[in-house]
Amino acid sequence: MYARFSRTRDIEDSKGACLRVSMSAHADGATVTLERRDQPHRPSARLSLCGTEILSGFIMSARLSAPHAMPDEATDRPFPARFRLDCSREARVVIEQDEAFPVAIEARLWDRLYAELCLVIAHGRAQNEAGSRYNPVGVLH
Repeated sequence: MYARFSRTRDIEDSKGACLRVSMSAHADGATVTLERRDQPHRPSARLSLCGTEILSGFIMSARLSAPHAMPDEATDRPFPARFRLDCSREARVVIEQDEAFPVAIEARLWDRLYAELCLVIAHGRAQNEAGSRYNPVGVLH
């Protein structure tokens, strides 16, 4: 039997932005946490796999829409979140959850975040289907 798979990646840019994307196991399936490690309060958002898929699609829609407005999206349980496009200064996707500090993701990070979310979603689905048998490293040996 294998341990539950987890994954952590940092997305950084030349301006000092650092967005940590981590995936871990949860009773309701894989969860994804986004944390702005470059900001003083280190705002973070926790999303279900469904919420992560919605964020991924929202990022692609934002790429096609910015600098014009687009409708917000929302997810429900177990980790309710609201996604909105803010184009007031530079285009950014904002994730709001409960009373936590919002997580703002600037357009310059969208492409790398989108790619990382595609990988996380695939790992999350495989982990949910295989449960404790999921071992992505085992197939490489």
